[in-house]
Amino acid sequence: MSRNLPPLNALRAFDAAARHLSFTRAAAELNVTQAAVSHQIKGLEEWLGTPLFRRVNRALLLTEAGQAYVVPVREALGLIADATARLFRQDDGGVLTVSTMPSFASKWLVMRLGRFQAANPDLEVRLHTSSQLVDFTGRNADVDVGVRLGPGQWPGVVAERLMTEDVFPVCTPSLRDGPKPIRTPADLLHHTLLHDDYMITWSTWFAAAVAGGAMAAAAVPPGTEVDRGPRYTDSALLLQAAMGGQGVALARRVLVADDLAAGRLVRLFDVSLPGEYAYYVVMAPHSRTRAKVRLFRDWLFAEAAADAAAGG
Repeated sequence: MSRNLPPLNALRAFDAAARHLSFTRAAAELNVTQAAVSHQIKGLEEWLGTPLFRRVNRALLLTEAGQAYVVPVREALGLIADATARLFRQDDGGVLTVSTMPSFASKWLVMRLGRFQAANPDLEVRLHTSSQLVDFTGRNADVDVGVRLGPGQWPGVVAERLMTEDVFPVCTPSLRDGPKPIRTPADLLHHTLLHDDYMITWSTWFAAAVAGGAMAAAAVPPGTEVDRGPRYTDSALLLQAAMGGQGVALARRVLVADDLAAGRLVRLFDVSLPGEYAYYVVMAPHSRTRAKVRLFRDWLFAEAAADAAAGG
């Protein structure tokens, strides 16, 4: 059964006037004119069929009906205000769920998240890592925003390019300067080459080194199988193996930047290849205007710009 409810603005005017016992002060609180409050009260009294206020010696007083009515009205308005505040906290505060690949999370995002949390202490970040593209309308509908490596064209999502990639060889300083020092690209053939299943192959990199004049074609003898060796499906594990001195890895600039800056790894040679894909910020179309999503999106782009300015 439907309920007959008076206009909300009239109830707000009644509550304010009842608290102040003054149409003028109620108008100031509501940022409207005294005539507007008077009109709202008159309309409410006509809707209810009973007076709510009376004037005695120029003072405004509640009638008996007004006294009985103001208590539940005030409670109802309070419930609406509390529910609205909770809804805003849920949407633009509280929890922000971010989805990304394990490698990007561990090698780039996690060590930077502290800065975002410090700037937004009321927002709790929950990090969801997966190699699969998140479905913002399906079982992962609670995810607010994601970062993905790919072509940037995925159905049903908004994708903004965050960072491009290039790929180059890295190893530990001790491996570079060890018993079999690495001074030319040909020296790599005396070391274990580590492989990322989802990245440019070593044979492609050697072909680029030859084409760019960094090494002679004869430096790679016929039959040399440069694409054999340990393989990793997670780029973070590939870099961990390289930091453990297990071989030379082809690294993505974005993921290896912090390890290079810290001296855990060193870059070998100036030969690099552009990555086939880029990193994108992805979100559902309806989420792009939400305050907490905008905050995180803008922060990601600021961090990426800072890295680019620093040469990372």
